[in-house]
Amino acid sequence: MPVSIMLDAGHGGRDPGAVYHGRQEKDDTLKLVLAIGQILQESGIDVQYTRTTDIYETPFQKATEANQAGVDYFVSIHRNSFPTANTASGVETLVYNDSGIKVEMAENINEQLEQIGFKNLGVKVRPNLIVLKRTKMPAVLVEVGFINNDADNALFDSRFDEIAQAIADGILETLNMRPMNGSDMEDVFDPENHFPQNEDASPAEIYHVQTGAFRNEAYAERLQKELLAQDYPAFIDDRSRYYRVRVGTFDNINDAAAMERRLKRAGYATVIVTHEG
Repeated sequence: MPVSIMLDAGHGGRDPGAVYHGRQEKDDTLKLVLAIGQILQESGIDVQYTRTTDIYETPFQKATEANQAGVDYFVSIHRNSFPTANTASGVETLVYNDSGIKVEMAENINEQLEQIGFKNLGVKVRPNLIVLKRTKMPAVLVEVGFINNDADNALFDSRFDEIAQAIADGILETLNMRPMNGSDMEDVFDPENHFPQNEDASPAEIYHVQTGAFRNEAYAERLQKELLAQDYPAFIDDRSRYYRVRVGTFDNINDAAAMERRLKRAGYATVIVTHEG
């Protein structure tokens, strides 16, 4: 079954969210969510939405919808605001606590948006936000620039398509679904068919379970530390432009698949990669 994500456009209906010179947060978030959803759907993700029109639902209703739908992830899109206009700027992503795949997703989204030109304000823990607290799946809330900052708004408008792509890429990268190029490519094991996708695979091939790929070494080290604390044999492969966090070294496909199932049950995104030993 495909990975499923519920996208939430912050605010809506009678709740405009933050407002600046007539610009309303609820409009920016809906437009962006629909663009992100289209990209994710084209990448094979099962996308659902809390809203696709200008309606209002409470945060609790949104969390309940996600739980009832049984989606794998919940991503809420917002615009930030600050008491004084043109003072604060940048992107930040909020999570319920600082552990698990949601943190990796938040970091990846922030990194992608930083490349667009936003200041990266980091990942922040917000345990009292209903859409993060009440959802039963990994959830993140992305603040895509400050709506009362003219520079952030100019960037939001002029590079809108790239922003949607950046957020989608951050999600797909976390799920190990974003294609890599050139030297980053390796054969990917297909757990449904129990054989490598490379038809010329050699019996001497080695298998690893990959749980993350980061541009920032510190993020990779944090995930590795988290896995090692749970007695997973995690290591970092830094032979490409990504720091790839991997678990185990197997010469047997079934052993690699068993480890992948363990990691998935523990809540990690996984993909089995293979190369010649």
